[in-house]
This record gives sequence, structure tokens and C-alpha cells, in this order.
Amino acid sequence: MQTAWSHLLNASRIDQIIVHVKANPKEWAAADAAWDAARDAAWDAAWDAAWDAAYDAESDAARVAAWDAALALVAWDHSGSLLDLPSDQVLMLSKLGQPAAILMYHAVLAMSDKG
Repeated sequence: MQTAWSHLLNASRIDQIIVHVKANPKEWAAADAAWDAARDAAWDAAWDAAWDAAYDAESDAARVAAWDAALALVAWDHSGSLLDLPSDQVLMLSKLGQPAAILMYHAVLAMSDKG
């Protein structure tokens, strides 16, 4: 059967998932509920920690920068490694449109020797 995604490299995997979801809706609902609970817990913890830390900061700009870093750390597993890079490398990644680098740049800059 020709589908709108037949041309994609992972078309057979997409079909496999669709077949499995139709055959096992309860398992998929349970997996989704577990993911939502884990994501919500991580999101709430990151929000609380970032907000508490940033609330004590001197300015709204510091709160925004801390919040951006918290968002990146929750959304992208690899974003923590950006803290180990020099700020000029993170700036370059952000200029190339890498979302985690865009959000993490101010944290990297603030935590570097240049900050």
C-alpha cells in the first residue's frame, strides 16, 4: 500500500508502529502515561530549581537566561555537554541554529571565565 510516507527511509518502521498501536492500544496508552508522568516530574523539578535559583538573581535577564538553560537541559539530553565547551564554540553552534546551543549560550557564557 502506498502511503504519504512511503518514500521515507523509515517508512517500514512507521508502518510497524501503526500496526502495533492498532493491535495494542492499551500498552501505548500506558507508555504515553508513563512518559507524561516522567516528563512532568522532570519539567516541574527543573522549573522549580531554575526559578528558585534565578529568583535570587539580580535581574530579569538572569532569570530568563537561567530558564532558557533549564528548558534546554530538560528538552535535549546532550545540552549538558555544552557546558563543557568554550563559549565561542557554543556561540557558533547557536549561530548555526542548534536549538540547545541557542538556549544554553548565556549559561555557558556566564559560567565560563569570560562571564
